[in-house]
Amino acid sequence: MSFSLNFAPGSASWLAALCSSRVLSATWFVAYSAVLPLTQVAWGLSGKEAGMIQAAFHLGYLTSLFIVGFIADHYGAKRAYLVTGVAAWSSPFFFVFFADGFWSAFWLHALTGLCQGGSYTPALALINDNIARERRGRAMGFLIAGSSAGYAVCLLAAGVALQFTDWRGALAVVAALPVLSWFLGLAVLRNTPNLVHPRPAGESLLAALPAVWRNRRGMLSIWAYSCHNWELLGIWAWLPAFLTAALLAQGVGTGEAAALALSLSALTYVANIAGSIVGGTMADRWGRTKTILLWSSVSLVLSFSIGWLMALPIALLVALACLYNFAGIADSSTHSTVLAESVPPHYLGVAYAVRSVIGFGMGVISPVAFGWALDLAGGGKASADANAWGLAWMTLGLGGLLGPLATWKLHRSRN
Repeated sequence: MSFSLNFAPGSASWLAALCSSRVLSATWFVAYSAVLPLTQVAWGLSGKEAGMIQAAFHLGYLTSLFIVGFIADHYGAKRAYLVTGVAAWSSPFFFVFFADGFWSAFWLHALTGLCQGGSYTPALALINDNIARERRGRAMGFLIAGSSAGYAVCLLAAGVALQFTDWRGALAVVAALPVLSWFLGLAVLRNTPNLVHPRPAGESLLAALPAVWRNRRGMLSIWAYSCHNWELLGIWAWLPAFLTAALLAQGVGTGEAAALALSLSALTYVANIAGSIVGGTMADRWGRTKTILLWSSVSLVLSFSIGWLMALPIALLVALACLYNFAGIADSSTHSTVLAESVPPHYLGVAYAVRSVIGFGMGVISPVAFGWALDLAGGGKASADANAWGLAWMTLGLGGLLGPLATWKLHRSRN
């Protein structure tokens, strides 16, 4: 007796399974953030050094997204998703077993980032290829929601594991989840065709780079997304540490504060899930750029304010963090949809690659800028000083300011 799973491409079950695969693969993305307060103490890291380790992951990740964009255009999104997935699930174990200080963690986390890109942009391309336009914004929203769910699963899994083991054991638990992701992806894409969109006769793959750069709508979308990434990746890198500091300031013990902060951060990632779905649905019904403008503005207000409010009752602070994560992610899927609808399909992968270099390049810098500001303000070691955290969070707002302006220009532009 044999058992097989068959998913019709573009069906609800196909989308659900693809998003579920994304949930499991995304768990590693915030694994280091989940244990950052513990490794910062164990390795004697400054805030800047702690941010640099996270930045190393983003640097590797943006490099992988750039490479995978070309691979997906040349060989097809399905093939790119499955082949690169092997590296995605195997590389985290090197970090788990061998990271033992700043430099080893820096390079090994960069390696894990370098192996993760195949689970993202090829998945976006698969949705663009297999989902009708009128449902595409919401479908992209579900995929981004899958990422957020993965972050929540990571923090919850790590928080539970820390009750029984140390930070290395908690990371080992998280590292096992991308293995399951790859096998689920293999099942869901079994009957999905591997599409390679033909390029115009005589046009090389590299010719797509200047073509993307000349595409005004595409580049406005990329710049807006990049400012969005500055904020979002900074939030994800530092929110658990911020909540840990807030709990410590309220008299909670160090170990208990770290574990509780992970659980509370996981709750904010549940808000991410809702934000992705609501944002994608709004984009289909209300308009792409209007949705981006609304939520990017809300996110900016919170970037400039949440750090100064860390003395609030923890329930209220977590509620604000939930709104912050909701707003920060609500326009994410819409950025991906806008770019997909602004460039020809035969160089969509390269367009995502260009966006990755710029957008995740800003995401590499923002956690470091945050940590640097925290150090300068005297809060590099889990300080309870609201002034230090307020200044640090403001770096995310300053970097995100130009996003709504680029989106407004995109809104006013015409094809």
